Amino acid sequence: MNALHLVALLLATQAPESFPGRTALSTPRAELGAIASRILSVQDTEARVLLRLEDDWAVGLIRRDAAVFRRLLADGFIYTENDRTVGRDDVLHDIVAGPDTVETAHNEAMQVHRFGTTAVVTGWLVVSGHGPSGPFDRRYRFTDTWVRGGGRWQIVAAHDYLVPTRQR
Repeated sequence: MNALHLVALLLATQAPESFPGRTALSTPRAELGAIASRILSVQDTEARVLLRLEDDWAVGLIRRDAAVFRRLLADGFIYTENDRTVGRDDVLHDIVAGPDTVETAHNEAMQVHRFGTTAVVTGWLVVSGHGPSGPFDRRYRFTDTWVRGGGRWQIVAAHDYLVPTRQR
């Protein structure tokens, strides 16, 4: 049950005398509306923060910015791409010193799915650049798992699926 449903249930079960000086019909609606607005505002703010962090990831790829990834990646971070699984240190190394140079990167169609202090962000990461085999254009379907702790969001797991060229 999400927080909005819980608030509605609590307000709906209050006796009319629980709201002195107000009618039973207007008080729960007014209270629910105010509480719901505050809950949705907090959720919208958190969603915007997560989307901004996802965009920081894309910019960090272009800049090979180890500091950004040290901030974003939690200790114990796990990354999977297709059939490969690596940890935080390997991801940092690949981004900073790997053979590919990312020239452009952006996210598309991102959605935030909140579960309290955990969130899953899904979307598309589109990158282009060049590597040992020449220029590349890649499109990844991603699922990133974020956890909020110590006043900030950090990514604990990420999975990317590289869409084969023929399917684009």
